[in-house]
Amino acid sequence: MSSAPLGGGQAPRAAVHPTTRTHHGDDVVDEYEWLRAKDDPAVIAHLEAENAHTDARTAHLAPLRQRIFDEIKGRTLETDLSVPTRQGDWWYYGRTVEGKQYGIHCRAPLAAPDDWTPPRLEPGAPVPGEQVLLDGNEAAAGHEFFSLGSFDVSTDGTRLLYGVDVEGDERYTLRVRDLATGEDLGDVVENTSAGACFSPDGRFVVYTTMDDAWRPDTVWLHEVGTDATADVRLFHEPDERYWVGAGFTRSERYLVIDVGSSITTEEYLVPASGLRQEPRSIWPRREGVEYSATHAVVDGDDVLYIVHNDGALDFELVRVSADDPSGPRTVVAAHQPGRRLLDVSAFRDWAVVSYRREGLARLGILSYDTGAIRELDFDEELYAAGAGGNPEWAPPVVRLGYGSFLTPGTVYDYVVETGEFLLRKRQPVLGGYSPDDYAQRREWVTADDGTRVPVSLVWKRSFGEPGADAVRPVHLYGYGSYEHSIEPGFSVARLSMLDRGVVFAIAHVRGGGELGRQWYEDGKLQHKRNTFTDFVAVARHLVASGITSPERLVAEGGSAGGLLMGAVANLAPELFAGILADVPFVDALTTILDPSLPLTVIEWDEWGDPLHDAEVYAYMKTYTPYENVRAGVDYPRILATTSLNDTRVYYVEPAKWVARLREVGADALLKCEMVAGHGGVSGRYNSWHQRAFELAWLLDVLGLADA
Repeated sequence: MSSAPLGGGQAPRAAVHPTTRTHHGDDVVDEYEWLRAKDDPAVIAHLEAENAHTDARTAHLAPLRQRIFDEIKGRTLETDLSVPTRQGDWWYYGRTVEGKQYGIHCRAPLAAPDDWTPPRLEPGAPVPGEQVLLDGNEAAAGHEFFSLGSFDVSTDGTRLLYGVDVEGDERYTLRVRDLATGEDLGDVVENTSAGACFSPDGRFVVYTTMDDAWRPDTVWLHEVGTDATADVRLFHEPDERYWVGAGFTRSERYLVIDVGSSITTEEYLVPASGLRQEPRSIWPRREGVEYSATHAVVDGDDVLYIVHNDGALDFELVRVSADDPSGPRTVVAAHQPGRRLLDVSAFRDWAVVSYRREGLARLGILSYDTGAIRELDFDEELYAAGAGGNPEWAPPVVRLGYGSFLTPGTVYDYVVETGEFLLRKRQPVLGGYSPDDYAQRREWVTADDGTRVPVSLVWKRSFGEPGADAVRPVHLYGYGSYEHSIEPGFSVARLSMLDRGVVFAIAHVRGGGELGRQWYEDGKLQHKRNTFTDFVAVARHLVASGITSPERLVAEGGSAGGLLMGAVANLAPELFAGILADVPFVDALTTILDPSLPLTVIEWDEWGDPLHDAEVYAYMKTYTPYENVRAGVDYPRILATTSLNDTRVYYVEPAKWVARLREVGADALLKCEMVAGHGGVSGRYNSWHQRAFELAWLLDVLGLADA
């Protein structure tokens, strides 16, 4: 097996080796399935030929790529520090240093036990008492790829737990470091999932491992100082539809083991003081019922606050006894259609409740005494906000992250007692950036079935209001799966598009979570096509309203959003000048038919089970991009990106898709990172180069390569 030689500017043509897939009486001949054989030298040769062709076709963009990279770099304060987070007797923070790819994890001692004001750290200025915990640049030395999947410091501050992946396959090697000496102990645990943590007493490490299909399925207990072969299995989930995770409550009272599919969850409690005890189910699993619990102490009693959807489509919040969680429920926040409760996070004196309403993230403070939720107010029409970095059990403040299309990433401490927002840091954007130079708005588009779909827009004011005058180049982004919401957040890289007159838009299509659980339900399983037709409706609106034209419209989506890109390329190729598909899930039916592949079985709740259900098979076959590439179609220009070691969306999917597109005459390019995973290359400078490559291609498609 081999590909046609590359030469004379000719695109590589994948060799044709037909294989037949038969399901439900339907025979499908697949000419490119042989590309799945990752260890076949012919497959690697083909991918390298594709990369060489892409390099040749985009060589003229090298100056533009460099300009965009320089713009990103020039707007970024390369030597910087994060806002310190208090935990125990220390302030924890990260450093970045000009010229270095990876962050440096540090800490400094508190000034006093009642010190809740993080020290103001200045780039280049020494921090009194600073201790470097882990230098990512040193850990990454000698490796093309580096990712940190676990990072935890013991409660007493004496030890560091960290997990490293140097392949991109999301399997991490755990190590334990003595922070007094800076030396690693003999503990080494291979092939773990992300998110390992210390027990509250620091004696144990709790971690998860994956099965052959990359599904986290087992929770383990490792005693620090012992060989990993002696580790104890705490929990195993045999059902292939469920993922497993584990972590300790903020109160440090319980280990919580999470078991979940896309539609069903179950959580187990284990006392932190007796980790070898049998895990105790909070609520036994019931198909279609999801919940998540957090531990609190109210009036001296151990209670659980539980967000759940048992008879409540958009979820409700209840309180139960931790000793008898299946007993009486006290409703704290009743179900409200259109208010999608997401999470509750308990502290000693109050809890933080996260929810969505009217397409935006909301935060509220829950009073244990009254059950009232006090919502936090933010000024902008479009924004993203969330609580994070709050390890302490009894703080007077809540650490918040905030941003918008216009406002760079901002860190606040919210004083719960007074309602005051204390600005701790707003990410600096160099080069004279002013949010007043840009504008944002939300529009509503009517889909084919009458559903109103929200669209977020951001642009630079000096080019005029979109739709008010001449048509504008537009970069339209979409996702629409897994109830994941695309937030209106800030991007330094995006400024390189906006400053060239491009309008950036997000189509918040069904299948996402922007408008509550029903919005998700209406874009999954047998309703999946709504995701694609919503996106097409948004594109048509942008054209019909005079904002843009098909010649000046490019689309982008990644992973499941890459499936969206492939689908709209087939549904409405005439609407787009170019489509960028990042790690795209474009051969979905082939993947979902094979339960031996990573993540397939767990995905049946999202897409349906075509292996056992002929109707699901027939429905998926109508939209899977690879299956529906057609001859005689004038496809837009297409760039597909992927990574050889991606375990979520195999490289073979975009490779097959591009081969098929090229067969019917489409101008399609494939760029495959040969040492990377689902998230692409590692290292901030490498990531900037990667994004510069993509944006240069988009600008070229829009006719703005010289702008």
